[in-house]
Amino acid sequence: MTQPTDFASMTADQQVASLGDCVAAILVQYDVGAHRVESINHELNSTFAVTCDSGEKFALRINVNSPRTLANLNAEIHWVRSITEVLTPKPVANRGGGFVTSAWHEAAGCERLAVMYSWLDGAEPGDNPTHEQLVAAGAAMARLHGSSRGLEFPVGAELPDFADFFWGDADVLLSGDSMLTEDERRLVATAKDRIEAMLDVHRARATVQPIHADIHPWNMMWHDDTLAIFDFDDSGIGLPLQDLATSIYYLDTDAQVASFLEGYQSVRPLPDYTETDMTLLLLHRRIVLFNSLVQSANPEHRQIIPEYRAETMRRIAEALNRPAV
Repeated sequence: MTQPTDFASMTADQQVASLGDCVAAILVQYDVGAHRVESINHELNSTFAVTCDSGEKFALRINVNSPRTLANLNAEIHWVRSITEVLTPKPVANRGGGFVTSAWHEAAGCERLAVMYSWLDGAEPGDNPTHEQLVAAGAAMARLHGSSRGLEFPVGAELPDFADFFWGDADVLLSGDSMLTEDERRLVATAKDRIEAMLDVHRARATVQPIHADIHPWNMMWHDDTLAIFDFDDSGIGLPLQDLATSIYYLDTDAQVASFLEGYQSVRPLPDYTETDMTLLLLHRRIVLFNSLVQSANPEHRQIIPEYRAETMRRIAEALNRPAV
């Protein structure tokens, strides 16, 4: 069978394989010496473990489906390098002294941006985070909120502004070539109006700041009873409440949410919000993820779109019909 040459039409394994030359061209720009490379994650980005013969290990993240610009990556790196109160991986400089590297990706016909980070030992809490891990995660978020407020970025570094409903992604749900039916589009538009009105109220009384916007049990590493937070690729300028809601979105039970909030409150007070506010914020996260999913070239993402679409519309209808509390 002939392998497809168009990146979007490849299987996940073919996509990873097609990045081989790109990875090699990126790593030539670092002082890693003899090494071996292994794909460890291929989702919104493609991440590779780089193990050097010297014993050093790194995580190389190549932006594949992510819309992050060079300015966004520069801002992410600036923020992560400034963090001292939470354990995070740190960006590794290339031979030129910079932290963003690029190389041509033939299958996609474009230049790929990449960042290499120091390696985190441990295990991701994943689908079964413990009470202790979630308390630590909530506390870590609160510490990040305390330290990132007022952070200034250098010229050429800028995070996406989450005043934009789709958090910097192109709008493919309400645009003219949307895949949605007219009824679905009206449903999304109604939800958007209601969510934006709620956020306007919160922005009028709270300060926006850098937020991680994707702290969940698969973006944490637990090692020797210590929690690390990684993957700042979704970070942007938003409300601490938006950060909190994004994490709650990924938690499965009330007990898990309570553990996370317990950790947060052990460091700083929770942002003010109502039950209705949180319902709309969780819905917002779902819609943003759906909009991103539709644009992804990942074949596993494309496969789940029909089911994800139906469930998203169900959740929107349910939330819009719920009495305000």
